[in-house]
Amino acid sequence: MLWMTVFHFCFDLSHFGYWVQNFRSDPLWTVQRTLIVSMFLACAGLGQALAHAQGVGWGRFGQRWAQVAGAALLVSAGSALMFPRTFIYFGVLHGMAVMLLIARVTAPAGRWLWPAGLVALLLPAVAGWALAGPLAFAAEYFDSRALNWLGLITHKPATEDYVPVLPWLGVMWWGLAAGQWLLRHRPGWLAWSAPQGLRWLPALGRHSLAYYLLHQPVMIGALMAWGLLVR
Repeated sequence: MLWMTVFHFCFDLSHFGYWVQNFRSDPLWTVQRTLIVSMFLACAGLGQALAHAQGVGWGRFGQRWAQVAGAALLVSAGSALMFPRTFIYFGVLHGMAVMLLIARVTAPAGRWLWPAGLVALLLPAVAGWALAGPLAFAAEYFDSRALNWLGLITHKPATEDYVPVLPWLGVMWWGLAAGQWLLRHRPGWLAWSAPQGLRWLPALGRHSLAYYLLHQPVMIGALMAWGLLVR
């Protein structure tokens, strides 16, 4: 959460012209984004491992899922106001809403989640090759907004955040598999407590969705206010 906040603040500085950076192609930023999203989805998968082990029912899961899906719609609406041409129609929360359902259903697969995750990670590259070659006739359909949320594409769409189901489902599956392994073999690692002075950090995890929704509006508002003050 802290890394994401710093990353987004740098993005905001660039957007408002205070420190212009290339967030679309500079590896300094693209690699960071990949790592942040990977950590985010792996932790979500680990959380599903805990929920499955604790017997959390569909009712409680459904309430949390509805919050994620609703938050995704808010992100789409907010980004449409700020970036009308490249608004977020399938970003990390949209992808998470779909992937959480899949993770919930597949949690009993256990160790099979490891190879399934590998297939999910590799499938977009294979599909990209096929759609650029023998299946080129279908590329326009998979590249369209109606299907590009699957991740089987030949080029990335123009949007501010894009987290398709594939390959990212593989990351969540591996987080789920890792969580199940930890519960069986190293349960004490999941009971670790933050040291004194850092007890506020777990709160970011417990309220990650609210923090995710609020941190950007707060930082953007602060930079806009700063811009008005220094004029």
